[in-house]
Amino acid sequence: MFNIVKKEIEWGHDTLSLETGKIARQADGCVIATYGETSVMAAVTYAKSPKPGQDFFPLTVHYNEKYYAAGKVPGGFFKREARPTEKETLTSRLIDRPIRPLFVDGFKNEVLVICTVLSHDLENDPDVVAMIAASAALTISGAPFMGPIAGARVGFVDGDYILNPSVDDMQDLKNNPEQRLDLIVAGTKDAVMMVESEAYELSESEMLGAVKFGHEQMQPVLDLIVSLAEDAAKEPMDFKAPDYSDLLARVMTLGEQKMRDAYAITDKQERTSAVSAAKEAIKAELSEEDLEDANLGTALKKLESKVLRGDVVKNGKRIDGRALDTVRPIVSEVGLLPRTHGSALFTRGETQGLVVTTLGTGDDEQFIDALHGNFKSNFLLHYNFPPYSVGEVGRFGPPGRREIGHGKLAWRALQAVLPSNTDFPYTIRLVSEITESNGSSSMASVCGGSLSMMDAGVPLKAPVAGVAMGLVLEDDGDFAVLTDILGDEDHLGDMDFKVAGTEAGITSLQMDIKIAGITPAIMEKALEQAKAGRVHILAEMAKALTEASEFSEHAPRIETMQIPTDKIREVIGSGGKVIREIVEMSGAKVDINDDGIIKIASANGEAIKKAYEMIHSIVAEPEEGKVYKGKVVKIVDFGAFVNFFGKRDGLVHVSQIENRRLNHPSDVLKEGQDVWVKLLGFDDRGKVRLAMKMVNQETGEEETATEGAE
Repeated sequence: MFNIVKKEIEWGHDTLSLETGKIARQADGCVIATYGETSVMAAVTYAKSPKPGQDFFPLTVHYNEKYYAAGKVPGGFFKREARPTEKETLTSRLIDRPIRPLFVDGFKNEVLVICTVLSHDLENDPDVVAMIAASAALTISGAPFMGPIAGARVGFVDGDYILNPSVDDMQDLKNNPEQRLDLIVAGTKDAVMMVESEAYELSESEMLGAVKFGHEQMQPVLDLIVSLAEDAAKEPMDFKAPDYSDLLARVMTLGEQKMRDAYAITDKQERTSAVSAAKEAIKAELSEEDLEDANLGTALKKLESKVLRGDVVKNGKRIDGRALDTVRPIVSEVGLLPRTHGSALFTRGETQGLVVTTLGTGDDEQFIDALHGNFKSNFLLHYNFPPYSVGEVGRFGPPGRREIGHGKLAWRALQAVLPSNTDFPYTIRLVSEITESNGSSSMASVCGGSLSMMDAGVPLKAPVAGVAMGLVLEDDGDFAVLTDILGDEDHLGDMDFKVAGTEAGITSLQMDIKIAGITPAIMEKALEQAKAGRVHILAEMAKALTEASEFSEHAPRIETMQIPTDKIREVIGSGGKVIREIVEMSGAKVDINDDGIIKIASANGEAIKKAYEMIHSIVAEPEEGKVYKGKVVKIVDFGAFVNFFGKRDGLVHVSQIENRRLNHPSDVLKEGQDVWVKLLGFDDRGKVRLAMKMVNQETGEEETATEGAE
């Protein structure tokens, strides 16, 4: 009934297996990849013909995690997996980016790739496994896919690269000083196609070494996929790229000069209008048959590409007249918004981001329900890209895949320089509002985010800047690396290469390569040029701010205190009674974790002090010989009981009330009276012994007196 084909190898610290022929047999290709006990099923289907008039490639990748994979039940009211989590969205993009350029030019049939996590061993992250499964499923599907690709995760410990480190090792690099890198690299046998990373100020050579290491280590996986395809691949689709050479020649003849004139305009809005006008002028001279040709859009894009790329490589001339390694003019401003905790406006040419920082307490941490367990995040970065930022009318609503991806890239770049939670116990939320865009707005978010946090008083280890690099590589091997690319240079170039970091090193690297010819020498050149650009941008940012500002008066103040874990129950009280009383009486927010770390937050310093004292009185032990303020709670014949240290009571014997003989304690005391007492010690039964007579009841200061004086 089943025609099962299974291949496996030992890879890194576990066994990697690929299996097809048993499940989802009606899909064009379905492979279950298993690494350790983490299994992902990738199913591929593709339309056998394109939609009429379609001039783009409609590839869709969906990665979805099933809670049953880790033996969990989803949260929420419906107890069912709902909209994609951030991890699912980011992994879908991670798989899409390296496979998209590898479909044959001219293929515009709809392709759907669905990756489903079936089992998770809580050690091996499913993202790389899903990438391998998707590649294998495409390779055996018969689609015109020029793969396969493979992926690998790379860690970096004590100068050594680690293949496929565990989920726990990569979970929170900020609190794991041994781990300095979480990098995913994807590629074909001969070329790197994609890099995504989070790093802790690694040098350019260390980052390049990690990319090379990952590419070397994935080679056995590529051989495994080829081996599977040899036994299980379907007949290749009979696809021939459409021949539109005659149409392209006419478009080139009619429009090359018009397009050159349009791209000679340096202002983006004027240039965009001129390019549109040039296209319309070309169309006006074409025949009806040419206008109806589905390849007209592709031909026009080829014309744009030739004009843009030829000038860059041959003449070193860019659209806006800059040199290849020049960064556009930068203006940095901080403190724009009076009521926010921190704000910055970062403008680089025609790209601008307004980034706002809000400081919150432990209650504001984001609770993340992940397959490998639940955890909290105290650093949030949200990126918004409204249509007006590019002068367009369009969809405005919840964040899409692009917004989530760009926000995560900026998050990775900045989180490496955040202070530890013990030094700065705040939840930090950054919101980047992209108000103009022509070039990398994610890198503008990094620069603006760094300034905004410093404006809010966050003591960053060092400022961070980011720059987007581009590449134009010609067939003869000539190439040009571009610093601070424009939008058009991104769309028509061969590589999008984003590097962020401090002066000391790289904190994030993202690379998307659209062709299979990038050499290590080209990547090295791009990294060197990016470092120069980053250092220049940091110098421009320093004109606005170089270190953390004073705290905003509107931001909460937070103090932390550590208590013994066996005292946590006393501070919380039965049903939370005690901690609610502390919050109500002090006016401060109080948050306590399982390690006994308490955060007390309020914009009012007196509220923090009061809450601190109340908690201290519960968990601390009274010290012998010290003076405390107390309240008389009961009077008896032989003395008075005084509540003096939180809930603690002690006895002031009648002989210790005043330096004279009293007939009865009620002669001078009454219940509810505030008094100053000195802790004399404890009797044989552990009872507290207090005294009043040697303490000035007005000032609370201890006095020298003759004990027992009448």
